[in-house]
Amino acid sequence: MTAPIKPSAFTDGITPVEGIFERLRAAFPIDRISWRVGATTQDKSRGMAVCYIDARDVADRLDEACTPAGWQCRYPHANGKTVCEIGIKIDGEWIWKSDGAGDTDREAEKGALSDAFKRAGVRWGIARYLYDIPGVWIEIENNNGGKSHKIKDTEMARLRGALGSGAPMQIPGPVQKSGHLPYQPEITPGKQAFIEGRKGAIAKFTDYDALGEWWNSEMEQKARRAAGLDPTEVEALKQIVMARRDALRKSSETV
Repeated sequence: MTAPIKPSAFTDGITPVEGIFERLRAAFPIDRISWRVGATTQDKSRGMAVCYIDARDVADRLDEACTPAGWQCRYPHANGKTVCEIGIKIDGEWIWKSDGAGDTDREAEKGALSDAFKRAGVRWGIARYLYDIPGVWIEIENNNGGKSHKIKDTEMARLRGALGSGAPMQIPGPVQKSGHLPYQPEITPGKQAFIEGRKGAIAKFTDYDALGEWWNSEMEQKARRAAGLDPTEVEALKQIVMARRDALRKSSETV
């Protein structure tokens, strides 16, 4: 039986649409993050570790945030490249975002479909925070008869540390799968007060352009840094800003 859902610091008082955006961008448990070797040194003794998630994790996140009936995907092609479009049903309307990928070294067609799906998920905020994690140089060893390289087992603890630590975050939503709960760092009282204050400020804006200028201003960016917000927390507030601006735009169109 699923455990009772405990909202995060961002979910109190937000709209259902904003809740979907928050669940999509939520961080994944550390044990769901995989690593591969990117660039290597000339002697092939060290390599750049790059983190990623599997396509099934993206699908699970979409199920959790939108319900299985609330999203779909399709695969058109553009200029010989595989493109994935992910549609999410919001307020009864299908909204689509897309991205593409070329063939990969492994099982070219299947790899391109998977990569395009994951990249389209990033457009919706899924695992976008992983792009902000700097690469880590680690020791590597030959794999597959020297045709490829793998990360030494002794480096895995250091890589997990690069992702940070924190207890699993109980996310609100219609579907919650055991073992697939994202996490977020502990939110201190001071940080939570800052978040609540910013949510209130966002709700008071009545001008589309003014809200965008405020959010992107140097003063506001400095305030977020001073409050110690991490990338996932900034992204959560950004999604609330986007939802508010969307509401203001629709309101102005009906006048």
